[in-house]
Amino acid sequence: MTKIKKEFHPFHIGDVQVRLLERLSNACAVSGDEGEVRKIVLEEVRPYADEVKVDALGNVLVTRRSKSENALRVMLAAHMDEVGFMLTNDEGDGLYRFEMVGGLDAWKLAGKAVWVGKEHQPGVIGLKPIHLAERDELQRPVTLDGLRIDLGLGAKAKVGDRAVFATSFTQLGPSLRGKALDDRIGVASLIELVKQAPPDIHLLAAFTVQEENGLRGAKVAAYTFNPDLAIVLDCTPAYDLPVYDGSENTRYNTRLGAGPAIYVADAATLSNPSLVRYLLGIAEDYSIPHQIRQPGGGGTDAGAIHTQQAGIPSVSISVPGRYLHSPASLARTSDWENSITLVHTALTHLSPELLKYEESL
Repeated sequence: MTKIKKEFHPFHIGDVQVRLLERLSNACAVSGDEGEVRKIVLEEVRPYADEVKVDALGNVLVTRRSKSENALRVMLAAHMDEVGFMLTNDEGDGLYRFEMVGGLDAWKLAGKAVWVGKEHQPGVIGLKPIHLAERDELQRPVTLDGLRIDLGLGAKAKVGDRAVFATSFTQLGPSLRGKALDDRIGVASLIELVKQAPPDIHLLAAFTVQEENGLRGAKVAAYTFNPDLAIVLDCTPAYDLPVYDGSENTRYNTRLGAGPAIYVADAATLSNPSLVRYLLGIAEDYSIPHQIRQPGGGGTDAGAIHTQQAGIPSVSISVPGRYLHSPASLARTSDWENSITLVHTALTHLSPELLKYEESL
């Protein structure tokens, strides 16, 4: 699809990038309290940015200007927040009632270790042990009413403090394991793209807040930037495990190791067809591993971005990850590497002609 091949430099994930992802993954930043991640982002991007703002919601808005006046204004977005918990009532003796923030299942929480508050106090989500439960209790589903965050006798936290799964980042061979890879892996990618911004576009980088609670930060960021087009960098659930009866899994949406996933449609967005075709063409021309994120549920910040102002052509590219919105998620280093390569190569070749819709015959 591309007319002229420009110089091509595949991106390499090294120790520097992995250590950055480790810092981001281990940071605690539940929706509405993204300060720990925001601090890391600001440290990383300020030396490279022409302009950096933190807006009223807490989005980090970064601009790297092109020397060309007529360059396309391209918004890249990745969300800083993660799913987690908020303490809602102090019941004494280090026990706290809590609410879930973002998409979580109560039945998966019992016995999980957590970090609470800005001091990362260690705690555990407690539930009556199975050998002490009555028969009727065993037949009832686990609900939040039966769960407490236990910090231990004498420990103190504040109502409103956030809590996250206490999972430290690590590498497992070709894989990366950590909490909140949705979407710290996108945040790490966007930081690298800010540092190595193609010279022929105005790069508008939005590190957004509150994606897990309704795409709220992206809506504000897109209205502020009002770009010509937008690409969202996220981490999408990979449903690629074997089926329990040993038959072929025909319901997969993405697979680990198959490259970045390009979205055609999800529950919140019908991706811009021209952008989808363009990304597929770039991937094919430069032999960048890639896959189609199978249409279905879920969504990204693109769901809020594409309807702002007079409409913003948008598409999402995600790194596949297993076990998202759980204590530990798993992604492949190669998929992360190829996602940055695909986005950077696509940005390098962008032309205003891409956004001109062809007339129907």
